[in-house]
Amino acid sequence: MRSYTPPRYRVMLVKESGVTAGDVRISDSQKAYRLLHPLFDGLDREHFMVVGLDAKHAVIGINTVSIGSVTLSIVHPREVFKPLILMNASAVILAHNHPSGDSTPSPEDRALTRRLKDGGELLGITVLDHVVLGEDRYYSFADHQEL
Repeated sequence: MRSYTPPRYRVMLVKESGVTAGDVRISDSQKAYRLLHPLFDGLDREHFMVVGLDAKHAVIGINTVSIGSVTLSIVHPREVFKPLILMNASAVILAHNHPSGDSTPSPEDRALTRRLKDGGELLGITVLDHVVLGEDRYYSFADHQEL
């Protein structure tokens, strides 16, 4: 019988250039929108991003989790939390855009938000908000007490 040695993997987070956040602390949906709007402006397909925050809600980093089509983006909790765990995030702002310009969340958006909130509780990463960006407006799940 042959001996088998499973491969060993090293998982690492690679910092790329991006939006300069400085010492930005996200304390409300307006601050989240101001940070996120330039990243989503002009996109022709749905993008789902996460903003990883430390224990004092200062921005650690932003990761694009999924790029979808005009009407949907496939988002799996595993892919949402992987970069957050790697950046040692204590909290997260979820964000995605609606290329149609209408920031009203769909039933699927609401179901995903509940699922990610539950997953975050299990992992010790607090979901502070889910911001849906439309054309010059946004919808905040936190502002509407949906978290």
